[in-house]
Amino acid sequence: PNAGKSQLHRRLTGSHAQVAAYPFTTQFPEPGMLPFEDIQFQLVDLPAIAPEHPLPWLGTALQAADAALLVVDVREPSVVEQVEGLRSMLAEIRVTLLGDGEQAVTDDPFAVALPTLMLANKAEGLADPQAELQALSEMTGEMPALRLPAIAVSAETGLGLGQVAPWLFERLGVVRVYTKVPGHGAEKSRPFTLRRGQTVADVARLVHRDLVRTLRYARLWGSSGFDGQQVGPEHHVADGDVVELHA
Repeated sequence: PNAGKSQLHRRLTGSHAQVAAYPFTTQFPEPGMLPFEDIQFQLVDLPAIAPEHPLPWLGTALQAADAALLVVDVREPSVVEQVEGLRSMLAEIRVTLLGDGEQAVTDDPFAVALPTLMLANKAEGLADPQAELQALSEMTGEMPALRLPAIAVSAETGLGLGQVAPWLFERLGVVRVYTKVPGHGAEKSRPFTLRRGQTVADVARLVHRDLVRTLRYARLWGSSGFDGQQVGPEHHVADGDVVELHA
């Protein structure tokens, strides 16, 4: 509560999330789009999570999420206890926040595991934001369940905000693939977005769900092969690849 989450959302996405100097201002999810190079991430500003402000629908809302940005007030003396309490509340609704290198291990089909970046907000008034962040990391690092990657940010000055989208891009394994038709240049303005490990067949499915059934091969330009290489539907694509689909 009162960590400046909605102000960060407005700064990152240009949304109209309500901002006020009192806690629990946000009552409903507020979507916005965070641009990064030639793609965008949808960020949803959720109401603050605290024992005195339960959200019965939170688990359902997080089912569709790919990652989480955990916003805390870096100047709050009880921030470690707040995060610890938050993790306990989320565990009750089968939601886990994952640190770097962590993978979800569960057979529960309704469990949610989200790669998470902690945003230590309100760092503008600190003499040494990185030192404060290091101290916070050391305190949370003593508790393995709280160990999360973190950056010092400021919704007031913009400090650190340029690191958010690149972190999402890398941690989510986003792969941008561009398409072209024979004899024409690639369509470079609107890439198809996939994840690391996906294939030419997945690209075809995004172009049109029926195309994947008739796909014979593709020609590829990019780092996953050599320029003009003929590849099959099972070929794994890489970020920046251009594919020409042949059905």
